[in-house]
Amino acid sequence: MFRNQYDTDVTTWSPAGRLHQVEYAMEAVKQGSAAIGLRSKTHVVLATVNKASSELLSHQKKLFKIDNHIGIAMAGLTADGRVLSRYMRSECINHNFVYESPLPVGRLVVKVADKAQVCTQRSWKRPYGVGLLVAGTDETGPHLYQNCPSGNYFEYQAFAIGSRSQAAKTYLERKYGTFMECTKEELIRHALFAVKESLQEEELTSSNCGLAVVGIDDKFEIVDQKKLQAYIDSLEDATKEEPAAAEEDQPAHVEAGALLVRESSGGVEIPADGDGPAPMET
Repeated sequence: MFRNQYDTDVTTWSPAGRLHQVEYAMEAVKQGSAAIGLRSKTHVVLATVNKASSELLSHQKKLFKIDNHIGIAMAGLTADGRVLSRYMRSECINHNFVYESPLPVGRLVVKVADKAQVCTQRSWKRPYGVGLLVAGTDETGPHLYQNCPSGNYFEYQAFAIGSRSQAAKTYLERKYGTFMECTKEELIRHALFAVKESLQEEELTSSNCGLAVVGIDDKFEIVDQKKLQAYIDSLEDATKEEPAAAEEDQPAHVEAGALLVRESSGGVEIPADGDGPAPMET
């Protein structure tokens, strides 16, 4: 992205119908470390990648408890995320005081989206440079939402935001069909696998990732490092057992005619038992 005459403030439209300041805020979300969320019929799991800009720094907190039934993970400017988290907590407290019942997740997400949208209409304000994954449960079950700096919001079964999130999204898209029937432990395992995908070459440890869980019968909980390391150890044990099981299940011999030898130059497939050429599929 390059500076141009249409990005001096957030209320100026470009001839292409774009608000560049909003796009810059969404780019800030992509620069933040990854945050991942996925849900089943009973639980929602949030996971984050904890990265520090220097070895001398500790990582910034990216998982926040909003209420007993709601929590968030963020990617982007964590300072903006803390402001929004305080606003969300205030809304939950006010609703509980007035109506004596927990605030529905969808209603809270709409309030945050409306607050973010106002910043795209005022020339003396700037958009929030943070993306949120909101996990919670209410009378209708578990929910996972994404809030954007543009004021848009979306509900997902599984999603990832932040840098290197594409690798995690690829894993989630490949496995999401099984999420609804997963138990709490299986859902946590999928979340850690997705975090591992986004880390790529780095080793997954309790110091470079975070985990939080909320369920229909479970309050929102940020998993401590000791329990998180136990989950990671069980994940590595399961990964080591899979290749061993695959080798045991492999047959000792292959029947004649089962293998095909491909003639790359002739364009025919010859069965191994020598019955003659077979036309190549096109």
